[in-house]
Amino acid sequence: MKTQKIAPSARSFLSCLLMAGMLGGCASAPSNPDDPWEGWNRDAQDFNDGFDKHILKPMAKGYVDITSDAVDEGVTNFFSNINDIGVTINDLLQFKLLQGGMDLSRFLINTTAGVVGIFDVASMIDLPKHNEDFEQTLGVWGVPSGPYFVLPFWGPSSPRGMVGLIGDALTDPLNYTLFFGTAASFASTASDVVDVTDTRAGLMSTEKIVDEAAIDRYEFIKESYQQHVEYLINDGVVPEQDDSLDLDLDLEMEPDMGLESDDAVPEHKLELSVPEKK
Repeated sequence: MKTQKIAPSARSFLSCLLMAGMLGGCASAPSNPDDPWEGWNRDAQDFNDGFDKHILKPMAKGYVDITSDAVDEGVTNFFSNINDIGVTINDLLQFKLLQGGMDLSRFLINTTAGVVGIFDVASMIDLPKHNEDFEQTLGVWGVPSGPYFVLPFWGPSSPRGMVGLIGDALTDPLNYTLFFGTAASFASTASDVVDVTDTRAGLMSTEKIVDEAAIDRYEFIKESYQQHVEYLINDGVVPEQDDSLDLDLDLEMEPDMGLESDDAVPEHKLELSVPEKK
């Protein structure tokens, strides 16, 4: 099962409309300045968990049961290939011209030689898959994230992330099939269902890790989302910590330990005595 970033669809519009209608209920004084919409977010996460438990997860399990590995891989590759259109556009918006050329080449090769993307021929010739979306582009442009916000049906996001979802939806060619009649619109809706189901099936292996590792599942998901977005915006480059901060903390702690600045701690007091096994 390949877990790849899949292009957003009309689900993002539905989530944003629901958010706009409900945002007034979050206007009360926040109990946590760092998470002013925590009450709404926890309720929305509970709703999403219920929707996932009763609808998405059973669909994903059925999907896994009836599809072979080859079919599953082909479906994942197909939607990943469509996603490369948006990736290429965001490459250019971020002035990553070399990477943009690579991603455009991926799309052209997989669409032709890969039979509309069912086969990932580009990876066979060392053209790697990249992950760029409009939220990352906004981050590169310096747009702040804003407070954490959980969207119904969609999940973890932020004000910047919601604008990014709309931008991503505009680059998804499947969303434009509504202009070509009812049959094309039905095909687009069906593809969205398959897309969501395939994505959810790919997350089943990580679901247990989240459930078992998290003391507070809400905080775990929030921090994981925020760190992941920053990681993507910075292309995996994590800023180094300032060593002077550690030095300042050490100097501040010395008086509390009853030590003068010139005192030396006897070496033997720094050692831990471990009893020998008999």
